[in-house]
Amino acid sequence: MRNVMKSRGMGCVLVIAVVLPVAGGPAFALPALPATPAVPSGSPGAGEPAATLLPPLPVRLGEGNPCTGASGRTATGAAWSQTALGLSRAQRISGGGGVTVAVVDTGVSTRVPSLSGRVETAGAAAEDCVGHGTFAAGLIAAAPVKGSGITGVAPQARILALPGTDDRGVPSVERVAAGIRTAADRGARVIYVGQVLRTGKAELTAAVAHATRRDALVVAPAAPDAVPRGEQGPDGEMPRGPYWPAAAPGALAVVDFGPGGVRQQNAPPAHEPDLSAPGDEMVSVGPAGPGHYIGSGASLAAAGVAGTAALVRAYHPDLTAAEVTRRLLDTAYPSDTPRLDPYAALSLVQDRAKPSVREPAPAHMPAPADPTPHNRSLAIAAVGLATVLLLAALAAVIPRGRTRNWRPPTTP
Repeated sequence: MRNVMKSRGMGCVLVIAVVLPVAGGPAFALPALPATPAVPSGSPGAGEPAATLLPPLPVRLGEGNPCTGASGRTATGAAWSQTALGLSRAQRISGGGGVTVAVVDTGVSTRVPSLSGRVETAGAAAEDCVGHGTFAAGLIAAAPVKGSGITGVAPQARILALPGTDDRGVPSVERVAAGIRTAADRGARVIYVGQVLRTGKAELTAAVAHATRRDALVVAPAAPDAVPRGEQGPDGEMPRGPYWPAAAPGALAVVDFGPGGVRQQNAPPAHEPDLSAPGDEMVSVGPAGPGHYIGSGASLAAAGVAGTAALVRAYHPDLTAAEVTRRLLDTAYPSDTPRLDPYAALSLVQDRAKPSVREPAPAHMPAPADPTPHNRSLAIAAVGLATVLLLAALAAVIPRGRTRNWRPPTTP
């Protein structure tokens, strides 16, 4: 495992819809992200009765294209990703309160009811022309609102928005690096980066190291959401990374999967991901109003991981950023790329002191006894024996001596 202590122009696009059930109401159809159209897992089409089409989230805006507006569609039921992550159980343990998550992206709108009162912006991040940053912030921290079934992972967390792109959604190394550094200096405990860059290794590695020293966890996508035609190979092959800042030591690199448990067929290849999370056919808020958009990509999976990191940091405030990373990885569901499990990350007891296994004590043989007392005992016993023998001899000799009047026996 890597060290973790580490579009196409928005013109005419194909929109494919899937129908998902809505609790207590009609179904709604979710079109795939326009920049990465793919055939979703087998579901009825959008022509069914009472289906509601959600508009697709743009990845970038072409020159002259208007800013993304409010969506006129609202998803009244929960998205598949909320169920897949077990958010109803996880949020009974933690809501992310007291934790600030920085969003370094296209900006975050303050005109979204589900984020109301919890968004702080810096510089140009107060405006989100593209909508991607607001969408990601909703996946991280959207609170329940009347008439909507969509909530973020950490609905009590606060958002600090910093610009990582221009107003068209094109990122730059300088903006992303400055956003990471500023977020760490302003006390963000989790820093979400919604863009990938193929250059800037030195600058972005240094920015992640700066955040790590300030105990902030950087979460970033391990693959782009889409690859512009100009960045594809001569035969249309996709680049394979590395992507920054996800590849930097200390950053947590995330890849996406969809409702069927796999990535979209034509998704850009990921580079050395640490963790996977729901990222395809995701539903979240737009840059204004209560309506919803739909989008797909590794950047949206990274938003879910950032929200989970906020849950953990709120519930286990004593853990360092590196320990939060380790906890997310150790409690993930086993897979080719481990899958995020928020409830396990919060509830499982980890780092419990292992019972000490004592080495067997070396055998200590008693020292040889001092031979002096032994010898003394033998001498005493010998003297005693000699005395007894002497007394026995005397007992035999004395009577005879008396009878002879102590004269020696006469010879014949």
